[in-house]
Amino acid sequence: MKTEIISTEAGDARITWHPARKPRLVLAVSHGAGGGIEARDLQALARVLPGHGVSVALVEQPWRVAGKKVAPAPKTLDVGWRGVWPSLEEPGLPVISGGRSAGGRVACRTAVELGAAAVLALSFPLHPPGRPEKSRAGELLGSGVPTLVVQGGNDPFGKPEEFPAGSFELTEVPHGDHGFGVPKRAQITQEEAVTVITDAVVKWLGSLG
Repeated sequence: MKTEIISTEAGDARITWHPARKPRLVLAVSHGAGGGIEARDLQALARVLPGHGVSVALVEQPWRVAGKKVAPAPKTLDVGWRGVWPSLEEPGLPVISGGRSAGGRVACRTAVELGAAAVLALSFPLHPPGRPEKSRAGELLGSGVPTLVVQGGNDPFGKPEEFPAGSFELTEVPHGDHGFGVPKRAQITQEEAVTVITDAVVKWLGSLG
């Protein structure tokens, strides 16, 4: 594991690398608007994917590095993501752009511009809770590259059945909330829920060639 600080126009960002021994891809994933890279899905991907030839770069946006509690406007998040991209490309491998929640939105908005090979959107916030009319589907449908959405079956920001038809793939985590947490009464354990995520991502990355 290696950590580096990257200067961007939005401030200093941080990349924590979990390298594969013989990498064929880089998966760069950032956090949401209310949390950091300690999220269970991001940590699971960093733990599992290097064993499948994928180096994982966990990216912390400048606002998190600066110790702030609330994320800035989407445009500022995009500026931070653009600023770290050259470092993500340094290994000379195809880069999959990704993130959870707001980080997934950033990945979708910037994928074509930055030359991302694909997009991984974890817990894509299709709409604010209780406000389906405020849809962000356009960002997802406009990613312009192969895209996988991994969505909790009980995510208040958009359940799987609420997503429009499109060219993206979607994997459901049964009973999962926005953080992929599952209730104790669910027919799936928390560990099994996380395995659904990592298995889906491993399979999808393998299909990208």
